Amino acid sequence: MESVRMLLALAATRGWNVHHMDVKSAFLNGDLKEEVYVKQPLGYVVNGQEHRVLRLHKALYGLRQAPRAWNQKLDMVLKEMEFKRCESEHALYTRQAEHGQLVVGVYVDDLVIIGASKKEIEAFKAQMKKTFRMSDLGLLTYYLGIEVEQRKDGITLCQSSYARKLLERSGMGECRPNKTPMEEKLKLSKDSKAGKVDATSYRSIIGGLRYLVHTRPNLAFAVGYVSRFMAEPRKDHQTAVQHILRYVAGTINYGLIYPRRSGEKANLIGYSDSDMGGDIDGRRSTSGMLFFLGGWLRRLLREVTGEEPRAPVLRVDNNSAIELAKNPVLHDRSKHIDIRFHYIRECVAEGQVVLRHVDTAQQLADLLTKPLGQRRLAQLMVKIGIEEPIHGEQARTQGLGEEY
Repeated sequence: MESVRMLLALAATRGWNVHHMDVKSAFLNGDLKEEVYVKQPLGYVVNGQEHRVLRLHKALYGLRQAPRAWNQKLDMVLKEMEFKRCESEHALYTRQAEHGQLVVGVYVDDLVIIGASKKEIEAFKAQMKKTFRMSDLGLLTYYLGIEVEQRKDGITLCQSSYARKLLERSGMGECRPNKTPMEEKLKLSKDSKAGKVDATSYRSIIGGLRYLVHTRPNLAFAVGYVSRFMAEPRKDHQTAVQHILRYVAGTINYGLIYPRRSGEKANLIGYSDSDMGGDIDGRRSTSGMLFFLGGWLRRLLREVTGEEPRAPVLRVDNNSAIELAKNPVLHDRSKHIDIRFHYIRECVAEGQVVLRHVDTAQQLADLLTKPLGQRRLAQLMVKIGIEEPIHGEQARTQGLGEEY
């Protein structure tokens, strides 16, 4: 999902088109390399040869080899079309074409196509239709439960329909909304003496909320916090989950907005924050990193764009941590630090990452490490691009509803 968000962010930044295609009966296109045999199906039995079995040369749905066979077939076809598979993400393919770059993202039988030239996109679609039975879905509007809206000013990602289904499934469809996902300074423990609740139902709701975080990073801390208690959830843990659901109900149309920034080079900017021993059970700290245009995606960004991004800038609100990372000298203050964490010093020394101080008031990663009040939460949400998108008629009246 991170790769999909990176592609959409890149498309929004550069004003590229994003199209969607679907392969019909995709698994039936796979060629089997292994010897696989099946019984003769009803109606095809030859008299006197009922004891024989049939060898499959093509994959069938339900066959264990079918997904792999389809992936190999699609990989071969795309490479024949002069696409290059990204080493950092094998589900992404790029091609330098006459009228600009083309990028294809693959998820089983769904293809997300982005590129600067509509002509190149249409030419690729025609190639695919000659090879497979395809459904051309036009501009991308819905993908893996995420609603996508493409406008002149950018691209918005929202999961309002998914959120409504989650609320209904949780019995919270008519709940009273909350203004924050978690109460400030709330502390929960695994050793709670409150009554037990149904663990299966609790885990199911948590799983649904975790998928919602893909377009709602402001939920990340709260959902991560209540996820700690899935082994043996109690009533106070369930109350915290219901609090999150009430917040979702009050912000159901919110989502990520990727604005268009014409001419801006794609680079990584990160914010890092942590609390100090906030876990009352094990005194562990909660760390959060918020990256604009990705976290581990630097190599992938280089492959997709063909450009060398600048070293990521990591903004930290702790001057002492910055000095320790920049200064390789060993002293009493750093003896307790595990050797594996000294890797950050190597990255700083080699120029792979740049550390810069940011005032605590401007630390965007705050919402990943602690529960915040309504005002602070609202400020950070706007800064990281989580808003209620303008839809339909309202967007058209403001001149934002035209397609690329």
